[in-house]
Amino acid sequence: MPYPGQIDVFKEKLNKRANGGTYVIEEKIQLKNGAYNGFLAHDNINSQTITVFTGPGYSGTELRNFAVSFPDEAPWKRLIAVYAQVPEVYVTYETPGDTVEAEDINVLQTGLTAVQNELERYKSVGLIDGGTFKKGV
Repeated sequence: MPYPGQIDVFKEKLNKRANGGTYVIEEKIQLKNGAYNGFLAHDNINSQTITVFTGPGYSGTELRNFAVSFPDEAPWKRLIAVYAQVPEVYVTYETPGDTVEAEDINVLQTGLTAVQNELERYKSVGLIDGGTFKKGV
């Protein structure tokens, strides 16, 4: 549930490198009941570079029981399904950078509008005095 039900969390986007280089990303993923199925944090991932380990920095056990796919409507994204009886895994991959899409902007706009609506709602029932909030009389 988005704000105000909970604080929005946004993944930092990576610019494409001017020299054409790549970023090496290590992403910690929490498994629930031995499984995870969801998007990786970044876009344009070279699928051949994806590795999954039970510990950070290529430590622990390398897992091979995972699948990578991409949605037809967003081929720059990568879905990963990981199956292991561990609480978390570390997925490492290379990417030249992210694709900023309308959905990214829409999520930001929705979050900003929710904050503004909540502030206006509070202003209608409370008093803002010198940067502190006080309940109206």
